[in-house]
Amino acid sequence: MTHPLPFKCEKQTAHGPAGIVVTNHPLGSSAGTEMLAAGGNAVDAAVSALLTLTVVEPMMVGIAGGGLSHLRLADGTHVVMDALACAAKGMHSQIYEPISDEMPRYMETKDRRNTVGPSAVAVPGNLAGWHQLHQKYGKLPFSDLVEPAIRAASRGFFATHYLSGSVNEFKEDLAADRSLAAVMMPEGRPPRFGERVFMHDYAESLRLIAREGAAALHGGALGAALAESMQTGGPDAGWVTLEDLRAYRPVERGVITGNYRGFEIVGPPPPASSGVHVTQMLNILEGYDIADMGFGSPETLDLLARTIALAFADRRASSGDPDFVDVPVEHLTSKAYAAECRARLGVKAPAAPGYESRDTTHVTVADKDGNIVSATHTINGLFGARMMVPGTGIIPNNYMMNYDPHPGQALSIVPGKRVPTSMAPMIICKDGTPRFALGLPGGLRIFPSAMQAIVNLIDHRMSLQEAVEAPRIWTQGQEVEIEEPLAPMENALREKGHDVKVVPHIGGGMNAISFDEDGMSGAACWRADGTAIGIGGGLARPGVRFWPDQSPDEDAESSN
Repeated sequence: MTHPLPFKCEKQTAHGPAGIVVTNHPLGSSAGTEMLAAGGNAVDAAVSALLTLTVVEPMMVGIAGGGLSHLRLADGTHVVMDALACAAKGMHSQIYEPISDEMPRYMETKDRRNTVGPSAVAVPGNLAGWHQLHQKYGKLPFSDLVEPAIRAASRGFFATHYLSGSVNEFKEDLAADRSLAAVMMPEGRPPRFGERVFMHDYAESLRLIAREGAAALHGGALGAALAESMQTGGPDAGWVTLEDLRAYRPVERGVITGNYRGFEIVGPPPPASSGVHVTQMLNILEGYDIADMGFGSPETLDLLARTIALAFADRRASSGDPDFVDVPVEHLTSKAYAAECRARLGVKAPAAPGYESRDTTHVTVADKDGNIVSATHTINGLFGARMMVPGTGIIPNNYMMNYDPHPGQALSIVPGKRVPTSMAPMIICKDGTPRFALGLPGGLRIFPSAMQAIVNLIDHRMSLQEAVEAPRIWTQGQEVEIEEPLAPMENALREKGHDVKVVPHIGGGMNAISFDEDGMSGAACWRADGTAIGIGGGLARPGVRFWPDQSPDEDAESSN
């Protein structure tokens, strides 16, 4: 049965048999496409795109942040590069003074020391992860990958409404840091749409990275500058040292694979929640005829809300860094457990402590040879710690706001610990062949939104563009958020027992790629500056410049 959709798409899909790059900024997508055009593969394109996004999306991602890259090689091998930030060696569970033992301010600390400034910075992993991903799986010289980012930083780039609004949101904090204010508010105000933004110091840092790779930050001059910026000499001093930066190592992990209506659902393992809980939620939903219920109907929305709430309850009970917590992956992802879950859908759970910033970025890339990268990376909060390392243009993360500031808790600070993340760089296959790759920003709203996109594609048979732009629903078990196109369902959901809130958007800009017999297509949604670029055409037919009685050498001589 076909049901009408309660929304219209705002963007268009791109097609390209020779490669697709989708990021949340046109210059990020352009950088990735440039690498594919230069003979690079999907890894080269993804890393170059991410480095360029550290320039043009400085509020979302940076080399001093953290994240996950999910790579599917052309031979079918899946690898997850865990470059998440971690607690520094000198940190302990009592470094902050919590201001409350009750929600909603449970995670807040005195003087915002886990949110703003050096004391909020964790040991970063992004640059180390990107460099290792390239060294093992890329093709082009690493310096080539950095060039588009250098170009954008030195020549300047235009401010989008998205960037301008982000600066305006925290302009007081940004103004308090002289280096950051000089770059993001040189006129003493947020940049207007279309004004050029320059990052000259950061361009020099990128040139150093082009020469030295990750060592520039993880032990070199940039790392020394970051470590020095941590030592303010006052109560807001940070803990990240040059030794911490030298010691950091990305972790290559396997994947979690589930099965939903004949499709293989492949995602990252703990400390990411997506591989486990997207699989769990889809296992639950498999027991219902979602297609017949229809997209956006009260019955479907009620079922989604109860399923998401249950997954969050299990996430609170079981998730964590596998080096510190034994996560029952096989149990949570089993079909038998899903049957148990269906019997208790609708169980209410109390609000639980936990925080993840909504401010992140995502890239999805595929090349003509069958390599795919789905990668989600961040500096955590908007503009991270809202400081800039003087003379470098580097904006450090504020990952420490994700740790429980109370001692003796599951998310309490322990040196080397990574916190659970909702990042969901997902790849969906059918009979071992890739069909979709997708991901998005959005903090706690990421993995439930990724799950809904998968349902949109498989159950509702939406086009790729429809699937990423479709209105979403979200809850942790208390208030249920719905996006504005679903507002007509508000009363029906209240009658089913939900406390409903209509919001402008849930999560951030999803981007995705589909694969079928006609080639590849890419889509980005309206929730960010998402741009999809496809490559068509290709090189000349071999031998086209050679006459039948002429050798290649003769042809070369005749052209001189």
